[in-house]
Amino acid sequence: MANAFTGVDFYDMDSLLSEEERAVRDTVRAWVEEHLMPVIGEAYIEGEFPKQLIPGMAELGFFGANLPEEYGCAGLNNVAYGLIMQELERGDSGIRSFASVQGALVMYPIYAFGSEEQKKHWLPRLAAGTDIGCFGLTEPDYGSNPGGMITTARETKDGWLLNGAKMWITNGSQATVSIIWAKTGSVDDTKSIRGFIVPADTKGYTAKDQKGKLSLRASDTSEIVLQDCLVPRDAILPKSGGIKSPLMCLTQARYGIAWGGIGAAMACYDEALSYSRERVMFGKPIGQTQLQQSRLADMLTEITKAQLLTLQLGRLKDAGTMIPDQVSLAKRNNINMACEAAREARRLLGANGILAEYHSMRHMANLESVYTYEGTHDMHTLILGQAVTGLSAF
Repeated sequence: MANAFTGVDFYDMDSLLSEEERAVRDTVRAWVEEHLMPVIGEAYIEGEFPKQLIPGMAELGFFGANLPEEYGCAGLNNVAYGLIMQELERGDSGIRSFASVQGALVMYPIYAFGSEEQKKHWLPRLAAGTDIGCFGLTEPDYGSNPGGMITTARETKDGWLLNGAKMWITNGSQATVSIIWAKTGSVDDTKSIRGFIVPADTKGYTAKDQKGKLSLRASDTSEIVLQDCLVPRDAILPKSGGIKSPLMCLTQARYGIAWGGIGAAMACYDEALSYSRERVMFGKPIGQTQLQQSRLADMLTEITKAQLLTLQLGRLKDAGTMIPDQVSLAKRNNINMACEAAREARRLLGANGILAEYHSMRHMANLESVYTYEGTHDMHTLILGQAVTGLSAF
């Protein structure tokens, strides 16, 4: 047998990373192997988020890792943050979603749009995992069109009165605090959209689990209802304003998702490669057949392309020159790639591929949700179309 190439670093990506970036990745990878992988299969089947993992994730600085140390965060660069997301999703998309929402969709808006008092109060608690957050933007009738939201915030003598409903909210049922986006003006006025910090124990705030999921089963997905939910005046994020504010948060999350998709694809490739060497059919390993080698070659090629693409995106983000359209390209490419990799890995595994003791089908099902959330694949297609033509198709 010819010398076999092991691992998913065909273009020596390690040489492009700093010592700190490699150390961060290796730390998360080891944590995933030791703590997440032994429990994720059962958590997925049972449809429960493994809450016992939260303290360990917090202790290692997974939450808001690219936010400043002065607020209790790790203060890492964006490439290191991306590698955290990659390794978490190498374990499971739902676990990466938990960390991504906590950091990019709850901690980031407080950091970007909050007062100094809000930042000092909430960010250390969220970084430590003593508070869990969720992001209330999507509504039952307004997914790809968040500007159409009908949730309202009316100013009263006692504070802000919130009414509305949010749907498909990751972390919603276990969250102790929510970032709720609402219109303070007319329902047609997207400029009046503001963010509010809403503790989950506020009267009129209720959250319930979304039942019947066939994807992201180890993730907490919820519906939030706000019925005459009164919060104090200082609950508003003072620097938020217009649809641009929540979209800035989504850009942060999508950046992490682009890295996460690579992790899921790497996990599927690793599993398929290992299986191809061990599974014997017609007197030889199936990895010795042209059909399976073609599958593996295609997977490796697409993963390698995504790695290089996303590393450059991270360097642009660290340089302060990244634009949202570039994030759309990476999210669109990488999740589509990961979906294909998971599907091909499942097929290579044959009948065994449907068992929970293997991981590719779990990734395959999860990635169908990731393909849709944080901007559907088709919406990112139109964002890129607008970017290159200057003409909006939506």
